[in-house]
Amino acid sequence: MAGSFPTTRLRRLRMQSWLRDLVQEHRLSSADLIWPVFVREGSGLCEPISAMPGVCRYSIDTLVPQVQRVAQLGIPAVALFPVIETHLKDERGSESANASNLLCRALTALKQACPDMGLIADVALDPYTTHGHDGLLVNGRVHNDQTLEALKAQA
Repeated sequence: MAGSFPTTRLRRLRMQSWLRDLVQEHRLSSADLIWPVFVREGSGLCEPISAMPGVCRYSIDTLVPQVQRVAQLGIPAVALFPVIETHLKDERGSESANASNLLCRALTALKQACPDMGLIADVALDPYTTHGHDGLLVNGRVHNDQTLEALKAQA
């Protein structure tokens, strides 16, 4: 049968550059990146994390210019991970639902400084609990229903 594959190869998707770009399978740019960042209490801090070379924990005042810098690089979003002070942690992760907690203040400051930046909040209890689990414990096991209520309050 004349004109069938492999004798005829259809090249319509490769004839023009705009069409090749449109159907290209993989392309990575700064617009595809999310910068994960750790925020902590304090002022003027850029605290290196020894286990992650080149990564720091920032206080809110030093985080804002860093996020402004990554915005200029074309990175559209940051994911914030709070480092909570020990005295604010408890078994139930109560600080997570505090509307003035570190994460909420960081999100507010970043939204004011970089209104177009995408902000991704880590809705999780592990930074806020003394036991470090991402859920509330009942008899040593994560209790899903109580955990969901706590996460709902946090969000």
